[in-house]
Amino acid sequence: MILRVTQYGEPILREKGASVTEFNDKLKQFARDMLETMYDEEGIGLAAQQVDVAKQIFVMDLQLGDRPIEFHYEIDGKSPPLELIMPLVVVNPQIVTREPSAPYEEGCLSFPSIRGEVVRDTVVEMQYQDLEGASHTIVCDGLFARVILHENDHLQGVLFIDHMTPLTLRPLQTKIKKLKRSTRDWIKHYG
Repeated sequence: MILRVTQYGEPILREKGASVTEFNDKLKQFARDMLETMYDEEGIGLAAQQVDVAKQIFVMDLQLGDRPIEFHYEIDGKSPPLELIMPLVVVNPQIVTREPSAPYEEGCLSFPSIRGEVVRDTVVEMQYQDLEGASHTIVCDGLFARVILHENDHLQGVLFIDHMTPLTLRPLQTKIKKLKRSTRDWIKHYG
């Protein structure tokens, strides 16, 4: 089922997610719905807060078609083919290592048509659980690391605009304010 994507200005986007404690069919269905929503929106990552649920879970899929893969990764010390690990469902993530930072243009499904440069760490180590509750460790760089950090931020109530420099943010302010106003109007009418 395709879920409604929350938009900037909705309070849920600033909520820290609660830990997932039940690994059951309901969680698996929620993950399937999140993936279906992410694909429908043509995204590569989606956090629970973006579908109005304050939980520690996000989904991602970096299978980018014919584009070259510009990242390296290991899951539990191995580097299986990308198609064997994607789509990836991440539950209760813990970022344990970060390495040097670099800028890259990001967008967000909760900020339609707003993109801007964000500086993030380039190498990440993350511990997480899968849908069965089993623990795993990922070490990755490049776009893989960036998506993990972007989605993990959502789980903490942090948005990509929070990482933008004033110089990057300034030209986007009008669009951001318009989106927030539009969201506020939607909440008044439908919320």
